[in-house]
Amino acid sequence: MIQSTASRERVFRALAFKPPDRIPVQVHPSPGGLFEHGQKLLDLMRACPSDFGDLSELTLPQPPPEDFGPDGSYHHVEVDAWGVTWKYRIYGIWGHPYNEPLADLSDLAAYAPPAPPPLSGPAFEKAKVAVARHKERYFHIGGGGMIWEQMHFLRPYEDCMIEIMQDTPEINRIADLITDYAEGCIRHHLATGTDAIQFGDDFGSQRAPLFRPEVWRRFFKPRYERLCAPIRAAGKRIFFHSCGQITPLLEDFAELGVTAVWPQLPLYDQRELAQRSRDLGLAVQLHPDRGDLMQRATPQAVRDYIARLLDNFDTAAGGSWLYIEIDPGFKWENVQALFDCVMDL
Repeated sequence: MIQSTASRERVFRALAFKPPDRIPVQVHPSPGGLFEHGQKLLDLMRACPSDFGDLSELTLPQPPPEDFGPDGSYHHVEVDAWGVTWKYRIYGIWGHPYNEPLADLSDLAAYAPPAPPPLSGPAFEKAKVAVARHKERYFHIGGGGMIWEQMHFLRPYEDCMIEIMQDTPEINRIADLITDYAEGCIRHHLATGTDAIQFGDDFGSQRAPLFRPEVWRRFFKPRYERLCAPIRAAGKRIFFHSCGQITPLLEDFAELGVTAVWPQLPLYDQRELAQRSRDLGLAVQLHPDRGDLMQRATPQAVRDYIARLLDNFDTAAGGSWLYIEIDPGFKWENVQALFDCVMDL
């Protein structure tokens, strides 16, 4: 019989394909969902088991009133640390970039990315203490960033696609600048003592990878190898999120030392993905469909989906866990059904 364990150990067991005492749960407090659903969602999140962090002190977001028009519409514009201007039209939901700082390649020579997080000083020491406190109970994840997505925030999407195919010096320089920054982030997180580093790059369309596998292996894989090597050497776990259909790249992820993948589940045959992932030693972060299921289905369909999902991935035997994130537009009765499933695990 498996004895009850702390949340952090529960996650480690799942990642090692060992049966946990209960299925691990990761709850992401999306500001957009909390803003739309308010106190009733906050109460559910506070009551829900979470193995990746303490949600007991979670509060409701308070967006600035001036970001809303007289009709209630939301509009916010800001420039991020990379010099990218973003427009946001739904609170708490990722916006749209425009005025890309490298739309004109003549600006590349003078362009400087932001500085990565520090390796010393008061901010670093504060982060180190926070990570140690977090790990007393929960599994900790540090952010490793993204290469492809940051590229097409800095430069128009179509130009990036064409120049990657052409393998131009300029597009390689942009990718290297981003990789340099990500390498600094990884050094910071490893120095603070994190349990894992997570990357996020959406490499798939609805049917296949955006790039032919040989192009991906030429352009992106060596850069991700550079980023993953120090994480492997430190004995830490590597998580990788990628929307889209990326089955041809899963073996490459395993070769990079990725521990767990976060796929866009509706684009896969779940049993095939579960078997393929187990064969490669890739744990799977199970994020229930946030489109048709949560926005248009019935509560019973949500309950049936979760039961089927956990069965397809044999989650009770280890190798996967549930990830919960509530967005704007989710029907409240479906949100309630989803949390009911989680609390009954």
